[in-house]
Amino acid sequence: MNQNVKLDKEKESATATIHALSHDGRGIATVNCKTTFVSGALPGETVTFKIKQKRSSYLDAEMLEVIAGTSERVTPPCIHFGICGGCNLQHMSIASQLQLKQQTLLDQLKHFGKVVPETIIPPLQAQSTGYRRKARLGVKYVIKKDKLLVGFREKSSNYLAELESCTVLHPLVGQRLSELSSVIASLEQYRSIPQVEVAIGDHDAALVFRHLEPLADSDKDKLIQFGHEYHFHIYLQPNPPAPISKLWPHDELDRLTYTLPDYGLEFLFHPLDFTQINLEMNRLMVKQAIQMLDLQTEDTVLDLFCGIGNFTLPIARHAKLVTGIEGGADMVERAGQNARFNAINNAVFHAANLMEPASHAPWMNGTYNKILLDPPRAGAKEILPYFNRFTAKKIVYVSCNPATLARDAGELVHQYGYQLQQAGIMNMFPHTAHIEAMAVFEKM
Repeated sequence: MNQNVKLDKEKESATATIHALSHDGRGIATVNCKTTFVSGALPGETVTFKIKQKRSSYLDAEMLEVIAGTSERVTPPCIHFGICGGCNLQHMSIASQLQLKQQTLLDQLKHFGKVVPETIIPPLQAQSTGYRRKARLGVKYVIKKDKLLVGFREKSSNYLAELESCTVLHPLVGQRLSELSSVIASLEQYRSIPQVEVAIGDHDAALVFRHLEPLADSDKDKLIQFGHEYHFHIYLQPNPPAPISKLWPHDELDRLTYTLPDYGLEFLFHPLDFTQINLEMNRLMVKQAIQMLDLQTEDTVLDLFCGIGNFTLPIARHAKLVTGIEGGADMVERAGQNARFNAINNAVFHAANLMEPASHAPWMNGTYNKILLDPPRAGAKEILPYFNRFTAKKIVYVSCNPATLARDAGELVHQYGYQLQQAGIMNMFPHTAHIEAMAVFEKM
């Protein structure tokens, strides 16, 4: 039963039992007849919390103390939990995180799309720490602390958190934040470096140092020494239009690699290319998508938003022909390179803006009996009206935003005659409220 708890006006605090959980993982209580979102609290717990912001229809609060806990609460794996804003669900068991995300997906499909899947796909999951292989780390020298900080922002703040390590980052970088901070602090141009991009493949790790001013030769020497000592590839990213350049090792290779062993594939990618941040989950995701497509040797498949061919090339292992479409010409070139590198000749690629489709494009006039769809957070609304032209009987939709997936699912079902056969979440980002999902549509 919901409690209507009164607020201690002097302290702006209250004690209440949490009766529900919001979609972003905050506990929900009722204070003075207002819904109150309490970060850090879990359903069934009695907690004391402090009001941080007052809105016309709800309150935002932060938990101060757990009076009576629940079995769903666990010890956060990271020592910086509660300070760093990178992960907000570390106090929840993985089982609870999966349940929250799955229910959020189903709620949004029902609310925004007015659809319900015939079958719920069990959550796809892998390791929950050390999984992150792509990241953008902030860099800032803080005068008051006389310290150079490297990492992520503080919770609900634009300030960088003071981090010694990061549990979700791959250990090659997550356990080297102090060393990274020290080498940047030792540079003459330490104040001109605002960011470091991280990219890690199967075998190598790259650090891309963005710098607003030219680096002295002595600074470059220090970064080379750092890369040599800790086995990092070092790149420099000056202000555009100056090109990104590889500083270390002294070779002309500017690619990392990752593999999909189930399909005998190896992908080459530049450190700034878009790739999935969680390699283990990516392998599971690709395998599930291939299974859901139920590919046959005579299938012609359309892969929309194909990137560097992450789904396209595994599809090509099973289908007659696959056509990959991506917005950026550089990514299309990379996808073609990966096809040639893996001796795949039944995959073709085209550059096209799928947010403003051109109906006269040659690939638009093709027929495809199956479609793989992996759009950005904005979804795929603009390309959906062309699906009747493609005549595909099956669609596998990979989503990084359940709200736009739900919207597009509603269109596919209510406007274009598909049925939502299956849907379920993929825990690509453990310990965060971010939800990735997969849905399967069929036209009978």
